[in-house]
Amino acid sequence: MTDTSNETRSVVIEREIPFPSEKIWRALTQPHLIQEWLMKSDFKPVADHRFKFSANWGSVDCKVLEVEPNKTLSYSWDAYGLASTVTWTLTPTGMGTHLRMEQSGFRPDQRQAYGGARSGWTQFFANLEQVLARTE
Repeated sequence: MTDTSNETRSVVIEREIPFPSEKIWRALTQPHLIQEWLMKSDFKPVADHRFKFSANWGSVDCKVLEVEPNKTLSYSWDAYGLASTVTWTLTPTGMGTHLRMEQSGFRPDQRQAYGGARSGWTQFFANLEQVLARTE
């Protein structure tokens, strides 16, 4: 029998988005745009920058882990006992950009957080696509 207590799960959402990666990057990194699709934040796309996402239900403590403009953005996402990492990967395609978001680090006993993240990110992605459609 294998001990699976150390195994973690990830939420992965991928979309083909008909906009250039530079435009999506702005929506992922500019606080006034992030607020429109995700939450209020004091985010800066600078490695080791500590920031918070704030919503009416509480806040998420984060730290920027990796920044490669228009390609990769990664930050820690710590809230209510969940210590996870969110990684955005942008890949140019013929139609625009393939956007991939992975939130990794859900322990087996964090079923509720995992389920919440799965439904939450689906909604955030829909919001993000609306913001992209109406911004220059």
